Amino acid sequence: MKRRAAAVRTAELQARALRQTRRKHSLETAEDYVEAIAELTESIGEARAVDLARRLGVSHVTVIRTVARLQRDGYTSSQPYRAIFLTARGARLAKRSRERHALVVDFLRSLGIPETVVQEDAEGIEHHVSAKTLDAFRRHLADGNGAAPKRSRSGRP
Repeated sequence: MKRRAAAVRTAELQARALRQTRRKHSLETAEDYVEAIAELTESIGEARAVDLARRLGVSHVTVIRTVARLQRDGYTSSQPYRAIFLTARGARLAKRSRERHALVVDFLRSLGIPETVVQEDAEGIEHHVSAKTLDAFRRHLADGNGAAPKRSRSGRP
């Protein structure tokens, strides 16, 4: 049986895609943390480890270890028993992450996807979507596709 050429990935294409996914996974935690730190700082004036643990659904110990790594990598600054702050580098990453998240959310909403699904899916998609795909999302929304269809109580358009 012959396979269609378009359906078969070459080893090079697959390897490139997997390398890109691994790179994005390595930055995913940093993006989640800096985004949460920025949101907490804006909403309650500071980001504490206990607040991050609650918001991210992880243990206090996990937050402490991750913040130490973020501090080592230049994204945050903190002192024991004090709030956690973003450095200029961390603030830039948070801004990019939040903008990307908002774009993915707007795009998914434009497709009429229920809000709970939009929020869940956006958390994964935002970390793995390419710049070209984000540009396509922007074009889709700019072409007047930004308004999601009205939904009835049943969730149907």
